[in-house]
Amino acid sequence: MKNMSLKEIASACDGVYCGDEDSYYKEVSGVAIDSRKVQQDYLFVAIRGARVDGHTFIPQVMENGALCSISEEKLGDVPYPYILVSSCEQALKDIAEHYRRSLAIKVVGISGSVGKTSTKEMIGSVLAQKYSVLKTAGNFNNEIGLPLTIFNIRDHHEIAILEMGISGFGEMERLARMARPDFCVLTNIGNAHIENLKSRDGILKAKSAMFQFMQPGGSIILNGDDDKLSAVQDYHGTKPVFFGLSDDKDYYATDIVSLGLQGTTCTIHTPSGCLTATIHIPGEHMIYNALAGTVVGCKLGLTLDEIRAGIEALVPIAGRNNMIQANGLAIIDDCYNANPVSMKASLDVLSTATTRKVAILGDMFELGEKELEQHYAAGVHAVLQKIDVICCIGSLSGAIAEGAQAAADKEGRSPSILHFDTKADFFAKYEEIIQKGDTILVKASHGMEFPEIVEKLQKM
Repeated sequence: MKNMSLKEIASACDGVYCGDEDSYYKEVSGVAIDSRKVQQDYLFVAIRGARVDGHTFIPQVMENGALCSISEEKLGDVPYPYILVSSCEQALKDIAEHYRRSLAIKVVGISGSVGKTSTKEMIGSVLAQKYSVLKTAGNFNNEIGLPLTIFNIRDHHEIAILEMGISGFGEMERLARMARPDFCVLTNIGNAHIENLKSRDGILKAKSAMFQFMQPGGSIILNGDDDKLSAVQDYHGTKPVFFGLSDDKDYYATDIVSLGLQGTTCTIHTPSGCLTATIHIPGEHMIYNALAGTVVGCKLGLTLDEIRAGIEALVPIAGRNNMIQANGLAIIDDCYNANPVSMKASLDVLSTATTRKVAILGDMFELGEKELEQHYAAGVHAVLQKIDVICCIGSLSGAIAEGAQAAADKEGRSPSILHFDTKADFFAKYEEIIQKGDTILVKASHGMEFPEIVEKLQKM
């Protein structure tokens, strides 16, 4: 972080500075909301959490070298400066917006119902062939995480790739106001968070609110194979760039060859020529990610050879279609999160295995009134993809087992279909279920905490 004095910060968040005049003109070196991450001359923002109130750590962080704290409480006669605000959370966002406006850096904003993180990683891998890139870390894509990501932008960064996740109306406006993207990338419009957003049209409306804060001359980059996104005509004169799998798109892929769990090769067509690349992470969705990376790469002046190198350099991250070989098992660790679209896509990946195929599936959250129907459909899809063992864990996942059994009866197939109320119930039996040589998919919503299953399988 650079060039942000306490005077400027107080003005940006409409706060009242309380402290000595000398400190008023000093610049902070960074921003933190976690007292353990405060370094010399940091600004500490005292967020009130569900379990911990950051205000209780103000004396400690100031003693440990923080330059200033932001507080919702009057601290009285203390020997260090602080800025008094009505809301620390709002102050965090206001300061991030102000800081972003001061930066001469290109920003890629990414959202969508499915694939935000994998698309971010692909675009990051491509752009890293030419630029110094900062990208959203982990799940720092919400109204607390995004500003912290923005504060991590340093002098050497040339591109920032900011993932923006929402679950309700109004959130995207608040995120995009901070991000001010030059490139707005939307991956798809699915059913994630439909409980709050009511319909896919509602999801489209909420996600496309990003366009309101796009920088002048910016680009809108959309998955043209998504029925909702393909209907977007333009936004205040900005015509979207579409990517997909047919030649009526601006950027498209042909000659797609599956390499099973080793990935996919394809030829990508651009307005300036074609490139052929191997994507080392399996799944059709990765082709769309490569297309998105190609569009952004072309827009930012990369050569086709640089784009190819970036696509081929991408490696999976934990919990995101990450292939793990352990003790004679091939584990597809895709348990960071789940919704109906990503669940089916992961089952498609598992279906390419040449060994016995085992799906360990858990509950998908925030699906609204049709949650049982969506789980049932996932079970049907598992059987249609010829999965050999289907382990369903959780109360909602009983519907996955029901769908799987109904499809098995209809198709005349006999996969092993098991339902467990809890992970503990599964752990009591899993050593009897899993066999050496199996390929195993582990997939559920984040709240199911399925990384524990991945750890257990690695230690079998």
